[in-house]
Amino acid sequence: MVGGAHRQVSAPAGRGKRNEEDASKEVAASANVAVQAFTQPPPVATFRSPAEEGCRKPQSRARQIRPPAHAGVSPAPRSRPYPGGEGVGCQEPDARNRRVDARGHHGAQPHGRRSPGPVVDETTRVESERQCRASPRSPKRRPARSGHRATGSGHHTAGSSWSPAEAASGGVGRHHDEALISQSQGSLHRHRSTNLLRPAAAISVEQDEVNTYLPKGDMWSMHKFGGTCMGTPQRIQSVADIVLGDSSERKLIIVSAMSKVTDMMYNLVQKAQSRDDSYTIALDEVFEKHMAAAKYLLDGEDLARFLSQLHSDVSNLRAMLRAIYIVGHATESFSDFVVGHGELWSAQMLSYAIKKSGAPCSWMDTREVLVVKPSGSNQVDPDYLESEKRLQKWFSRQPAEIIVATGFIASTAENIPTTLKRDGSDFSAAIIGSLVRARQVTIWTDVDGVFSADPRKVSEAVILSTLSYQEAWEMSYFGANVLHPRTIIPVMKDNIPIVIRSMFNLSAPGTMICKQPANENGDLDACVKSFATIDNLALVNVEGTGMAGVPGTASAIFSAVKDVGANVIMISQASSEHSVCFAVPEKEVAAVSAALHVRFREALAAGRLSKVEVINGCSILAAVGLRMASTPGVSAILFDALAKANINVRAIAQGCSEYNITVVLKQEDCVRALRAVHSRFFLSKTTLAVGIVGPGLIGGTLLNQLKDQAAVLKENMNIDLRVIGITGSSTMLLSDTGIDLTQWKQLLQKEVEPADIDNFVHHLSDNHVFPNKVLVDCTADTSVASHYYDWLKKGIHVITPNKKANSGPLDRYLKLRTLQRASYTHYFYEATVGAGLPIISTLRGLLETGDKILRIEGIFSGTLSYIFNNFKGTKTFSDVVAEAKESGYTEPDPRDDLSGTDVARKVIILARESGLRLELSDIPVKSLVPEALASCSSADEFMQKLPSFDEDWARQRSDAEAADEVLRYVGVVDTVNKRGQVELRRYKRDHPFAQLSGSDNIIAFTTSRYKEQPLIVRGPGAGAEVTAGGVFCDILRLASYLGAPS
Repeated sequence: MVGGAHRQVSAPAGRGKRNEEDASKEVAASANVAVQAFTQPPPVATFRSPAEEGCRKPQSRARQIRPPAHAGVSPAPRSRPYPGGEGVGCQEPDARNRRVDARGHHGAQPHGRRSPGPVVDETTRVESERQCRASPRSPKRRPARSGHRATGSGHHTAGSSWSPAEAASGGVGRHHDEALISQSQGSLHRHRSTNLLRPAAAISVEQDEVNTYLPKGDMWSMHKFGGTCMGTPQRIQSVADIVLGDSSERKLIIVSAMSKVTDMMYNLVQKAQSRDDSYTIALDEVFEKHMAAAKYLLDGEDLARFLSQLHSDVSNLRAMLRAIYIVGHATESFSDFVVGHGELWSAQMLSYAIKKSGAPCSWMDTREVLVVKPSGSNQVDPDYLESEKRLQKWFSRQPAEIIVATGFIASTAENIPTTLKRDGSDFSAAIIGSLVRARQVTIWTDVDGVFSADPRKVSEAVILSTLSYQEAWEMSYFGANVLHPRTIIPVMKDNIPIVIRSMFNLSAPGTMICKQPANENGDLDACVKSFATIDNLALVNVEGTGMAGVPGTASAIFSAVKDVGANVIMISQASSEHSVCFAVPEKEVAAVSAALHVRFREALAAGRLSKVEVINGCSILAAVGLRMASTPGVSAILFDALAKANINVRAIAQGCSEYNITVVLKQEDCVRALRAVHSRFFLSKTTLAVGIVGPGLIGGTLLNQLKDQAAVLKENMNIDLRVIGITGSSTMLLSDTGIDLTQWKQLLQKEVEPADIDNFVHHLSDNHVFPNKVLVDCTADTSVASHYYDWLKKGIHVITPNKKANSGPLDRYLKLRTLQRASYTHYFYEATVGAGLPIISTLRGLLETGDKILRIEGIFSGTLSYIFNNFKGTKTFSDVVAEAKESGYTEPDPRDDLSGTDVARKVIILARESGLRLELSDIPVKSLVPEALASCSSADEFMQKLPSFDEDWARQRSDAEAADEVLRYVGVVDTVNKRGQVELRRYKRDHPFAQLSGSDNIIAFTTSRYKEQPLIVRGPGAGAEVTAGGVFCDILRLASYLGAPS
């Protein structure tokens, strides 16, 4: 036994010793009576020393925090003297070796709470009782029971507290059932003082208070640190550093319990009332967690004081939990009292850590200050007037410059400990910040600020620099992890900004929640601030013709919903009044449906109501923005984005404030819808998701060009290019947000899956992170080109240097162009003719401005241009072809170039662009492949036999040279005669076609405007760099069409 607080009382004479089973039952019954008395705390008596009784201020009162019930405590250790104290028994002002009394107070004052005062020893206690009984002004009080020692403090009260039957070993005080039962036998009814829990008078002395004015206003800087920030001793030290780095005149810090501690404390209560013996082990874990943190942070006297208090608190909790274990039940107030210890411990540790630097710091138990009252739905409302009075009174006793206060916990008007429920620490900071009229309330978290959408669902979510109070409120209501809506109320009325910042990224400015600046006007680029979702909902639809024009129908519906305690998230009613639908949590819909069927049983039977329908598996998507109000077009953009994502909307709601638009949709579509609308409002209109088909010579070169230029385009032109897929003939690489182009080759060899063009396109089309998708076909494959129509139909833009689609069957070409003109998708193919030269765009420009094309003639093949530019007589024809093959100008089989088919395809493309409806078979082609070599089985065989025709080529060259001409392989589009042809021709040396070099292409447009002097386009027409450059130009042209600056 400690301090003789618990005596074993013998059984009265004439009674036998009770058996162990009966004693156990009576212990449980006694504890049950105690727990039932939680809501009826015993009367409180205040005792003062004789000296104080004559000089105290008349208006001075002792305030107490009553226990949730008669909370069991261990007797306080004897007070120990400190240097400078007056008289034996005086305690240090910051002593921590005190016990918790019945009201949650600590016997000896924690640092920064109250001024020190004399300790009342046994003689003083008796004398105090005698004077109180003798004084005519004093009301009658029951004397303190024998064996209960008073606790010393600067400002104390007397009242009833709960002391556990002590059967402890060690500082923590473990209980042994046998000892408790033995001590209880024969004395449960006659000797209540020996029960497991018993009322005990806590007598204390009240000192005069110094009337120090509580300053208010901008000198106060308010900080709140959550459980993550206080999660480890290292983080607590970082918190102390942040506080010390704040140069504000006064600082008030609200802290949560250490990370996971609140859950651990709730778990303790749950285990105890489930009669799970492991609650004792769980309590030891809580104790060890805080002891380890304290040993890391503190040393010397500070460590000793904190550990002494921790031991006392844990001993007290052990007794309380034992009572819960016996009874098998804990009231809410009892649970709140237990759980609130996490904040008490973290606040004390932080205050000591700050004091170590030499800064003056006090800690505040907010149960002494913050008064709340229940408001229903398991919530509480603050009593601002009473809380302000108590805060003033607290500050008058401890006017510190730095105050560390407990979050989450408070007390009722009857001084019974309670909590502000989940997210209560933010609420605490907002309330106290309002009471002191702080400059701002900074809430420190583990994120850089408030995101425009849940970053776990939308990787492109951005940090918002500012939010209005209304926007933050709406976002919180619709499930955004910002703040609880009630947190905004206290600061909103005083226009106190809330700043959300990351403790782990101090360079990030965070998000400021404040009054909306008056000079901001609505615009579509910024009118929607964020998107939020709520999942696991059900939509209830009440429908019937008998509802129209009948007063009270809606009232009856929602009255039935209220009766079952369901929470209505959203309501929508058709103007015809034939139906009302509303969303409720899915777990509550069964009760709601049953209640509605009961309420409208007669109406359903009579046909006035046709049905009460329940649609499960729904989600809500809300768009929030203060500047949505009076900004036309917001809804149009929102629903257009949903439509393009193939999302079906089940219900819509928008209030007249226009701060949010709410839609109900299938839960399985929710993430896709969120990404679609977010990208539409937050990403640049010229953000392009790019898929590359064919990472060969041209495709690979294009990827390298995109890698080198992407950052410049984003910075200078607001064009954001994201390659989200690359597929070859055997493997493909996919990404939802963009492939790292600095290592695309390595990734294509490692993080790949088997190539499947259908899956590749599905990945591109179903990616709703990006508003615009473009597929770039860098192959020469006919089968790939056959998919263009389907891709355009899916809303995917197509860009290609592949000539197969536009030179294929005429009906397929016409169908493709018709679809492209009728839709909002684009089909660009500049590089199909002339590689990077602007041939197609020049032709279109002439036609669109009303010019009439008469003739198009040109050298369209870079390969054949190279061959005839270098066939000057110094080398044989076969040697020039071999050189072109080695330099990469020809296809692997040079016959593909020499046959003239490639030139014919370019001619047919230009002919169709000019309005001629020709098939490829309508173009006569003069092949340069000798008939004898056309049947060669391989390219190598062809190259071996080609020299046998060198004499024929030498003779043609000599004949041309004799006429002062050169040989050139050309294609011609004759629009006047509606025909085209491909052949080898001779041109005078002064002709533009005779003056080419390398692999240059040249195209001459003879038109009604350019009849005498043709319009000539000349430049390199072959090579991977220029061809890829032509494709890149088409990508930028697409971006320009979509809104990029020119």
